[in-house]
Amino acid sequence: MSHEAIAVIMFSAMMLLLMTGQRVFAAIGAVAAAGAVFLYGTGGVDIPFSAAMKLMKWYPLLTLPMFIFMGYVLSESRIADDLYRMFHVWMGPVPGGLAIGTIGLMVLISAMNGLSVAGMAIGATIALPELLRRGYDKLMVTGVIQAGSSLGILVPPSVVLVLYAMIARQPVGQLWLAGVLPGLMMAALFIIYIGIRCRLQPHLGPVLPAEERDVPLAEKLRLLRAGILPLAIFGAMMVPFINGWTSLVESSAIGAMTAFLAAVLKGRMTREVFETSVRNTLGVTCMFMWIILAALGFGAVFDGLGAVKAIENLFVGQWGLDPWTILILMQLSFLLMGTFLDDTAMLVIVAPLYVPLVHQLGFDLIWYGVLYTITTQIAYMTPPFGYNLFLMRAMAPPEISLGDIYRSIFPFVGVMVMALALVMIFPEIALWLPEYVYNK
Repeated sequence: MSHEAIAVIMFSAMMLLLMTGQRVFAAIGAVAAAGAVFLYGTGGVDIPFSAAMKLMKWYPLLTLPMFIFMGYVLSESRIADDLYRMFHVWMGPVPGGLAIGTIGLMVLISAMNGLSVAGMAIGATIALPELLRRGYDKLMVTGVIQAGSSLGILVPPSVVLVLYAMIARQPVGQLWLAGVLPGLMMAALFIIYIGIRCRLQPHLGPVLPAEERDVPLAEKLRLLRAGILPLAIFGAMMVPFINGWTSLVESSAIGAMTAFLAAVLKGRMTREVFETSVRNTLGVTCMFMWIILAALGFGAVFDGLGAVKAIENLFVGQWGLDPWTILILMQLSFLLMGTFLDDTAMLVIVAPLYVPLVHQLGFDLIWYGVLYTITTQIAYMTPPFGYNLFLMRAMAPPEISLGDIYRSIFPFVGVMVMALALVMIFPEIALWLPEYVYNK
């Protein structure tokens, strides 16, 4: 049997196991183990051992539990509630202002957490009821929360970019910096769309009544402190790192400790909050570790088969496709897989194939990491089985149906496709900041 046929069988078997509902790491790891034993006999047991050792020696992986803990502390201590109150007061007089404020809330939550699920949970439990109670159109606000929560995997400290860095063997710091401008650009495009749409159709996002807008200036200024706190935490973490005073792991530890101290000083670090944060951090970190371990083993078997060279020969040699056409086909495959897989599963399934191929085609792997992340955001919200669609349905009130959720997302998907096209056409949007910082 040819190596190409074995590669196809392995990939197909893995996809079949995933569609039966098996856990991601179990499906990937089982196929990798079976392939290793079939190809190399008893010597195949060295592949998972080597992958485990590689994982344990990857020092930057220590950032993963730090950032997850930071996000859970800030979420469980209800600091996000204060943020929304600030946006509520300052943005209420603007048409669609609370929806615009919700996007701002999501950006700050992303900078505190790095996971889209946290933004979705906070938006659906805090922002959604308030927006509906004030007469906002349910399709508008449902789309706003789903789109805003997707920023969590692009704005640093993105956990997904940490995983991409591990698999693609790229610097985490450069990937984070590469995600800053695209993430802020996408948030700005969301805000522009909401502002224009609500000016043209004011009933979609009515301004707050005068009695709610009549807040003393002293109270408004006091509420600004709610927005300063997460920015201060983010600054305490990132400024030393960007200036070269601390390593990435040290900066993540600073962020976790600063978030913990902020919760303590606000009197919200109870035993229950601490225990919940630690338990959730442990669970999410272990899940990611198992997935990375399985992905490294799977990638090692694929490398041994020469699958990447075979695919490159098929696309370039036999089909005569140019590099940009191949890249676009890769992005379309992410959109397809995103209808039934989450971002982590997509990354670990295709990274052993795509990352070396992207490098062989002459593209920058830092830039491609941003493209992958944006495409994942789009796939998360693409019907019929987008991951975020079902999260939203689980958290939304009964009056919002699955059909409403599907219809709400199309304008925002269009905005995200525009952002993806801009980053593809102008790579400097992603590459300028890391080049500036690291060349300084």
